[in-house]
Amino acid sequence: MSAVFADFPVLTSVTDEDLALAVHAARVHAPEPWPQGLLCRSERVPYPCRLARWFHATIHAAGLTEEQFGEPA
Repeated sequence: MSAVFADFPVLTSVTDEDLALAVHAARVHAPEPWPQGLLCRSERVPYPCRLARWFHATIHAAGLTEEQFGEPA
């Protein structure tokens, strides 16, 4: 069961397509303030959700930062 909750894998060689998908995921799965705290806009789970974590891991694997995409850290 723990494999279900594991993070998505990040390949060591990140392609332009991977980056485009990661940026899209970051926009869809952005943090949103709720009385319970920050929740994922799409999934309503505590932020960062799996796709938000994948976005961060993917751009870091590519040697980039969130600021280069204008996305929240």
